[in-house]
Amino acid sequence: MTAADSAPSTACILTGYRPEDGFVAVELNPPPAEYVWHDEDAEQQEERYGPGVGYHQWLAVDAQSGAVWFGDIDWRAAREHLDSQLPGVPRRELGDGTLPAPGVLVHLLTHLAHDEQRGYSWRFFSAEELHALALRILPAVQRLVDSVHRVGPARELEWSAEAATAWDDIEQAATYTFDSFGAVVWPRLRMSPVPAWRVEVGAFLASNPGLCDPSWGVATDAELEAYADYRPDSGYGGVPGRVCRAADRQIEDGVTFYGHRAALYAYRAQVCGDRSPTEARTWLETTEAGRGTWEAAKPPGATLADVPDCVLAALAERFQGAAHEEGLVLTGLSAYLQQLRADERAAVDRQLVCEGEEVERLEGMLKDFRAARNRTVTRILAWADGRGDAEIAHLASLSHDDVRDWRARLTTEQVTATP
Repeated sequence: MTAADSAPSTACILTGYRPEDGFVAVELNPPPAEYVWHDEDAEQQEERYGPGVGYHQWLAVDAQSGAVWFGDIDWRAAREHLDSQLPGVPRRELGDGTLPAPGVLVHLLTHLAHDEQRGYSWRFFSAEELHALALRILPAVQRLVDSVHRVGPARELEWSAEAATAWDDIEQAATYTFDSFGAVVWPRLRMSPVPAWRVEVGAFLASNPGLCDPSWGVATDAELEAYADYRPDSGYGGVPGRVCRAADRQIEDGVTFYGHRAALYAYRAQVCGDRSPTEARTWLETTEAGRGTWEAAKPPGATLADVPDCVLAALAERFQGAAHEEGLVLTGLSAYLQQLRADERAAVDRQLVCEGEEVERLEGMLKDFRAARNRTVTRILAWADGRGDAEIAHLASLSHDDVRDWRARLTTEQVTATP
């Protein structure tokens, strides 16, 4: 990770979306007033609203950098094409796990209001008003950027309990009401405390250390990701769901967990200390130190297919020790060695199949040749041309006793056959 990667991001409104920039990056095109209406008495659903009521203005927040900007959609486009016009994903379409790259969240502004005095009314905002709104939510955006989890080598974004709370505050501050005179009233931005029902997985594991799996400390990125992605048919998923299911523990209902991947990566980092986690396959196959360690540790006169579990465990310990000297911790090492052995044993299995097929083929040929030889020996013996058993045995690659017994059987059969 570079210094730029770890540098804090500052919430700000993008250049081109500010009054001093002349709003050169935004051009709002709300529908004409005559296209925005509501008819409660219309019989058909599609006739109750004018064609312009599907128009949306939006705020966009880059959870990675803290950038905020705004815009609108083409009100004439089909509603099913709404997502393609947005720069990011609305929060309601996301779960509480990883944010899809590039981490841009969208809040769609509500334009329709209703009260008994004025009925239905629509309110669209100017670039100046949207800028003022964006400026108002910047403290909550900063809180989101500061608290969202950044996980793994790619620093992917994952919701935290605090980041999710900050987004709730953003949505609350961007949802207006009307006063008694019909003027728009924006609520004051709240900086709400994280509610008790939002729980960080890291805090949950810290409170329940007995549920932690020591194997996380040497697990690969892929193994951690798979563990965090646990999704049962019912009940809690993720890390708490998996460890509690294994320990036959019940989780209190009504809790939402955040930071599954972040908690596992943090656990591994704590176990590794100042050593860098590195995948065993990468180190053993692509680095000079790893290849050298592998060559020196090869079982003498045997392949991995021939070594028992105890030898495999000793190899893993030897490789891990060599990696420690390099300032590394090998992840996925045991699984990697077991897979290598399984692959070599599978190759031996395939070799045995080939050998068995060849033996079967040769035995079939041998059976045919033996039958042909026997017929020939029988034919020669029937000649009774004076040759002895030893001479015929030599020609047929048989023993003298075999030919003698054969001749005796033929004689007996001939005598029996004579009336």
